Amino acid sequence: MIKAVIDRFEGNNAVLSVGEENRQVIVLKKSLPKGIREGVWLQVEIEGDQLLSAKIDEEETAKMKERIAEKLERLRRGNQLK
Repeated sequence: MIKAVIDRFEGNNAVLSVGEENRQVIVLKKSLPKGIREGVWLQVEIEGDQLLSAKIDEEETAKMKERIAEKLERLRRGNQLK
């Protein structure tokens, strides 16, 4: 299993950014778990460009949401100082 994030949706497809190299893989939306949206992290098994399995990675998704929230808060505080 390798980590991937939902980058965007294009029609009936989802574009995944896979692994540390951020390789883009296009898969059918219906092949992904229910409740999926952009920015959600997955644990996937991919062979070539074929998605074999996908499971939502709740821990990684929460960690990234927290990291983004912290960055936004730092930006807000910086803007208040000006």
